Amino acid sequence: MTRAARWLLSAGVLMFIAVLASQGLPAVLSTLALAGWGLLLVALYHFVPLVLDAAAIRVVFAPERASGRLREALLARWVGESANSLMPGGQIGGPVLMARHLSVLGMPIQEAVAAITVSTTLQTFAQIGFALIGVSLLGAHASHVSQNILRSASLIASAFLALQIAGFYFVQRRGFFSKLMRAAGRFMGKRDWSAWMSHAQAIDAAVEVTYGRTARVGASFALSLIGWFVGTVEVYLILQLLGTPVGWSDALLLESVGQAIRGAAFAIPGALGVQEGGYALLAAFVGLHAETGVALSLAKRARELVLGLPGLLYLHLSERSSASAVRAARP
Repeated sequence: MTRAARWLLSAGVLMFIAVLASQGLPAVLSTLALAGWGLLLVALYHFVPLVLDAAAIRVVFAPERASGRLREALLARWVGESANSLMPGGQIGGPVLMARHLSVLGMPIQEAVAAITVSTTLQTFAQIGFALIGVSLLGAHASHVSQNILRSASLIASAFLALQIAGFYFVQRRGFFSKLMRAAGRFMGKRDWSAWMSHAQAIDAAVEVTYGRTARVGASFALSLIGWFVGTVEVYLILQLLGTPVGWSDALLLESVGQAIRGAAFAIPGALGVQEGGYALLAAFVGLHAETGVALSLAKRARELVLGLPGLLYLHLSERSSASAVRAARP
C-alpha cells in the first residue's frame, strides 16, 4: 500500500468513527439489528444488478467473443466489485483486477483491458445521469434553504465525478495507455520499453475499435443505467427490513444521490466514512432519522462483506491456480 493510500484509508476510518459517534453507536446498531437475517435476502438480490453490470461488460466484447461469455464477465465483475469494496485500492483496483481476470480466463490482454476500460467509463456516465435524476427529486423533499444547499452539494459531487470521467474518456481517445507508458519510461530511466510500448499501443488500438462499435457501446450504457435503477430496490428492501419503509421515489433519491457522493470519494477505499455521512444527511430529506441513514449504509456494507469476501477468496484461488499452470508450462 502506498503512503497516499494509507493516508486516505486513515482519513476514511476517522470519518467513519466520527459519523458513528455523532449518531450514537448503540442507536445505529439497534436499528441495524432489526434487519437480522433479511440482509442475506439483500445480498441475494444484489446478483440482479451484478448480472446487468456483467452484461454491460460482455456486450462490448468483440462479436466473435461475446457469445457465451456472460459467465466470464460475471466472474470478472464480481472480482472487481469485491476489490472496490474491501481492498485498499479505492475504485481503481477493481477495473485492473477485472481486466486481469478476463485475461486469466483466456481473453487477450489488450481486448480485456479495452472492454473493462470502455464499460467502466460508460457505467460512470450512466451513474452521472442517474445521480442527476436524484438531484431533480430533491425539490419535493426539502425546504427551500436546505433544498438549495443539498442540491448544490449534489451537483458539485456529480460535476466532480463528470469531470473525472470526461477527462478520462478524452485521454482514452488520444492514446492514454501509450502516453502512460512513455511517462513511465521517462520516470523509470533508460531501459528498453519497446515491448511494453507495443502492448500499450495494442491496447489503445483495441479501445478505439471498441468505441467504434457504436451499437454495442449504446447497449452497454443502457444496461448500466438499468443496473443503477434496479439497485434502488436494494435500498427499498433494506429500509423495509429496518422498519422504516419509504416510497420508490424516496428510495431512488437515496440511492442515486448516495451513489454520487460515494463515487466522488473514489480515492478513499470503499468511500469509508463518506458514504455513512452522505446517507445520514440524505435521510432527513425523506423523513428518516440520521441513524437510520447510517444503518442503511452499514447494511450495504454487510452485503459487501457477504459477497465480497467469497469474491476475494475466489480471486486468490484463481490467481494461485493460474500461477501454478504457468509454472507447470515452463520447461
